[in-house]
Amino acid sequence: MPLEPPVGQQGPVKYGIFGCGTNGFNIILELAKDHERAMVVDRDESRVRSLKDQNFEAYQRDIASSEMLAGLPPFEIAFVMTGDGDANLAALLAIKKRHTSVQVVARATDPANGQKLTAAGADIVLYPQEVVARSAVLQIKKQHSSRIAQRLFTMIAGWEGTLGIITHKNPDPDAISSAMALAEIAKKANSKSLTPRIFYEGNIGHQENRTFVNLLDIKMERLTPDALAQCTYLALVDCSGPGANNDIPAQTKINIIIDHHKEGNHPAGQGCFIDIRPGVGATASIMTQYLQELDIPVDKRVATALLYGIRTDTKEFKRNVTPQDLSYAGFLLPLTDAELLDKIMSPSMSQETLDVMGKAIHERKIQSGYLFANVGYVMNRDSLPQAADLLITLEGVNTALVYGITDSAIVISARNRDIRLHVGNALAEAFGDIGDAGGHPNMGAASLPLNYFGKVEDKEKLLAIVIEPILQKFRTLVGLENEGKKNGAP
Repeated sequence: MPLEPPVGQQGPVKYGIFGCGTNGFNIILELAKDHERAMVVDRDESRVRSLKDQNFEAYQRDIASSEMLAGLPPFEIAFVMTGDGDANLAALLAIKKRHTSVQVVARATDPANGQKLTAAGADIVLYPQEVVARSAVLQIKKQHSSRIAQRLFTMIAGWEGTLGIITHKNPDPDAISSAMALAEIAKKANSKSLTPRIFYEGNIGHQENRTFVNLLDIKMERLTPDALAQCTYLALVDCSGPGANNDIPAQTKINIIIDHHKEGNHPAGQGCFIDIRPGVGATASIMTQYLQELDIPVDKRVATALLYGIRTDTKEFKRNVTPQDLSYAGFLLPLTDAELLDKIMSPSMSQETLDVMGKAIHERKIQSGYLFANVGYVMNRDSLPQAADLLITLEGVNTALVYGITDSAIVISARNRDIRLHVGNALAEAFGDIGDAGGHPNMGAASLPLNYFGKVEDKEKLLAIVIEPILQKFRTLVGLENEGKKNGAP
């Protein structure tokens, strides 16, 4: 077979496509969109002629031949894409023998062929059916997300009255920023006849959270029965239903539920919108996707809040983070106020928080890698997770539980780095029947209401009396009841 001289451009090319069936041709078209220089090698004479007629650089060769590369210009990346597994293996061996530095993407016809291609030096082995399946799933997910966002927008556009947007109890930046984003969607969808109001229960005690709300000038109202009655429609963000980390009566009709935690048992009534995605790292990520899909402009204030919400709920992208969370954070980053974000992340520490952390260190007790610390009476329950964050870093500690008592409840904050334990599930199983408890594999919390004991004045004495039987449930659950105890060094 005569060897054709190179056509068109001279010198090296970046891509070589070996085999121009359906897959190879689609690769050529994709590269052409980016104006990348590529050559095509195929054994079918009519196909090569057709490619040349379309101004592609094409060569007729049998890619299974050891002489296949003779006369071809050098290239940096090769796609070996025929439907013949043996021919692909022969082409790969020829390319690697002559051009050791060339990266090769090779198509496998079956797992056995794929193993041979990998052993022969293929940098990437493709199974086209898997690529097609993955692309199909990604495309339908994107379309589905767009439809969900549009459904939410259309539903809100038809409402009149007041939309009460409720965060979970003692809201964090993820819940607060998600409420802000939903309020923005409501304003865009129906600014004339619908008024959004953001409500919360409990306290905003963590100094970063207080700084977050103050600096961003977030308007939030304390939820009361009267306020609830004033709302025509209700939305829950970052909690999965009435009674799930909130004190809303179970029979309350909720019109919108958006969350990234495990789905609750709230039934989807007619006209109810529910979007719960346990696989996403933050509810703020879901809200960011809505804003993207609806093409709603995101101002600096909302963008800063959402980015901070994603960062905190994924613990600086180190916990339960997904590629989607990173993508949404990347979208938000250039829209944020960097100076404001820095101020939020560097607040001053309150005297009480410092005292609680000191008491947790002093009172710690360690048992087989489990640390327990009693901090007594606290006014600001958000100081407990900060103490737990500190104590989990101690050498030899795998799980840290910091507990104290407020005017109305015994509160527990837990941190965990033992991969064998899901601490949120452990707390829920141990304390779920007497209070509100749960969380993630590496962090969790519990709030156990005092009920009739709430009138006791000496809260620290009450805690000392009741805490051991309560903690025993957790110790039994994780297998500590027969372990010897040892105290941490003072």
